[in-house]
Amino acid sequence: MKVPSEQQAMYKVAERLAELVDVDPAEFHLEARHGAAHADSVLHVGPYTFVVEWKGSGTTAAVSAAIERVLDISRDFGGAVVPLVAVPFMGEVGRERCAAAEVAWLDLSGNARIFAPGLRILAEGKPNRYKRRGRPSTAFAPKSSRIARWLLMHPDEPLTQREIARATGTDEGYTSRVVGKLEDDGLIIRNSNGAIRPRDPDLLLDAWREDYDFSKHHLIRGHIASRSGDTLLRQLVKGLKQASVQYAATGLAAAWLLDRFTGFRIVTLYLAEEPSPDLFAALSFREDAPGANVWFVIPNDEGVFQGAAIQDGIRCVHPVQAYLDLKAHPERAGEAAQRLRDEHLRWRTDD
Repeated sequence: MKVPSEQQAMYKVAERLAELVDVDPAEFHLEARHGAAHADSVLHVGPYTFVVEWKGSGTTAAVSAAIERVLDISRDFGGAVVPLVAVPFMGEVGRERCAAAEVAWLDLSGNARIFAPGLRILAEGKPNRYKRRGRPSTAFAPKSSRIARWLLMHPDEPLTQREIARATGTDEGYTSRVVGKLEDDGLIIRNSNGAIRPRDPDLLLDAWREDYDFSKHHLIRGHIASRSGDTLLRQLVKGLKQASVQYAATGLAAAWLLDRFTGFRIVTLYLAEEPSPDLFAALSFREDAPGANVWFVIPNDEGVFQGAAIQDGIRCVHPVQAYLDLKAHPERAGEAAQRLRDEHLRWRTDD
């Protein structure tokens, strides 16, 4: 379905709000506002007044900009309005950011979260009605994401496109196109010399997390008998070193190596090459066995090894990569990811 124009969208938002608040559609009044000092619209729906900021995309960057603007404008109204962000479809990260900022949201796909005095509306589970056909343009495709990773590894260092290209093994033309996309999405800023850095590293990481799909790597699950996750990890690393196979720990094993946050059962290792039957035999690895406790991952791009470092004698991916990969892991992966972010991915932000 085609995304509506801003004017069409605002009428759809008003109608949906009337339905959610349970008032007659005739009882809403839409005030169009224009200019940098105004929200897109002020909607009077029954006894409630909503200050609405519409974005034609639910990307992390777009939603974050809308939150900042609608909160700023709402302050001029005092406490008598409900700040609300409206988009075609609100993704997971956008929902999290709205909740953290205490901003209501609504999407034209049928989902909403509106908590305000005398009002508590939660509608979830509706699919995205505005998916674009074909492969969407993104700065976080496997090879493209090398640029975001490098920027997050050096968040306070303004970098030229040539420096980024050399560091990530991409040509300058390719780097320029990816940087352009990041700039269009409001995720990076340039200094007077044209060097770039993240506008807000947290925003860049959230945008990447929303787009990231661990299942796009080639995953081989299996089982190796062992007493504990730590013992299994060291057993595997010893075997891989003997076979001269390049590896890096990620997921729960990486979280353990980086922070010792929690024990783990599943050991996840990136391998630079497809493992051979002889390697499986040497490791006593049984593929697709019940109770799999080993995930070998053949990455869809070698960039996952960027920033890998030795932790307690074991090569481990950079905290940025470990954080992204934990999204697809079971056990206490959610808690481990948050701990990594709190302890290893805290950045100073300023414009």
